[in-house]
Amino acid sequence: MSLTRDQVTEILATLALPDGGTLISRDLIRALSVEAGVVRFVIEAGSPDEARGLVAVQARAEAALKQAGAASVQAVLTAHGPAAKAPPPEVIRSSAAPGAAASAPPSLKIGGHPTPQPGGPEKLSGIDRIIAIGSGKGGVGKSTVSSNLAVALAKQGRRVGLLDADIYGPSQARMMGLSERPRSVDGKIIEPLKAHGVTVMSMGLLMKEREAVVWRGPMLMGALQQLLTQVQWGELDVLLIDLPPGTGDVQLSLAQRAQLTGAILVSTPQDVALLDALKALDMFNKLKTPVLGLIENMSSYHCPNCGHEAHIFGHGGVEAEAKALDLPFLGALPLALEVRVAGDEGRPIALGEGPVAAAYARLADRLIKGGIA
Repeated sequence: MSLTRDQVTEILATLALPDGGTLISRDLIRALSVEAGVVRFVIEAGSPDEARGLVAVQARAEAALKQAGAASVQAVLTAHGPAAKAPPPEVIRSSAAPGAAASAPPSLKIGGHPTPQPGGPEKLSGIDRIIAIGSGKGGVGKSTVSSNLAVALAKQGRRVGLLDADIYGPSQARMMGLSERPRSVDGKIIEPLKAHGVTVMSMGLLMKEREAVVWRGPMLMGALQQLLTQVQWGELDVLLIDLPPGTGDVQLSLAQRAQLTGAILVSTPQDVALLDALKALDMFNKLKTPVLGLIENMSSYHCPNCGHEAHIFGHGGVEAEAKALDLPFLGALPLALEVRVAGDEGRPIALGEGPVAAAYARLADRLIKGGIA
């Protein structure tokens, strides 16, 4: 009897690893194929040391599949990371206390395969609400909305955290005016930074400014798990999570790891952006994450010289879509040069006064009064 791909996966899912989980739950299987009774796959470990620890598991997998009816099993064990030498860029080091004995400071490496989490999404200790801010596509100002909303909520007395979950393209460090590296006193827990009344954590704080994160999906998911559970967030009323564009690994991992209060979708008014926002909406529905409302960003533009109002990206499309979907429309935010300048300078526009700051203040007030934040 020839094995099917699903049967092979079921067998591999029964093989426990030395440090917990299985080959399937830890997402270590690559290039799986089943053809004419021949089963081929790659076991991809996080490092050469981890790969050496999986030799016995490889042998067990080959034996189990042959016993189940495979004519031949071709399993390859590999590692996607080099052997450890000098600490890599994503290592956080803490400074020794004055007068302490000279010794190697503790370090914490960001990235790696996520560990299993039985029992489903968990509530993060000390955090009342977790709100994901997504967009479905890039370029709609989601990160700008996230940083300014965090500041606006903090100005109204909320204890706010901001997690930049865009691992490949983090921007919150720059937008919040942070450049110092976080510390880890014990090599396990990361101490986040604070700016403008907001507790902030971002991969941008752990990497050099122009250094790229070149990781496969499992490393991405492992990093997100660490940023959620190994950061000393403290007591927060709300943690805002700035999601990357799309509907991929980070969004799925977040919904599987943390008990989300819900998600807010940001879109510009034009049809192309709305199409992607609707895909993000469908994703959150499939993940059983409540969508708390929609925001229309770059809704209007007021000429600073003549005061003329223009709708460069259209106007009202997000509000109309929210009405059609029977979802709350949380507000419209203008397109303004000073928003970009403030973000580049690390002082979100919501810190000051003026029409744009007032728009964010109204948005924050609505979320607080609605029990969302």
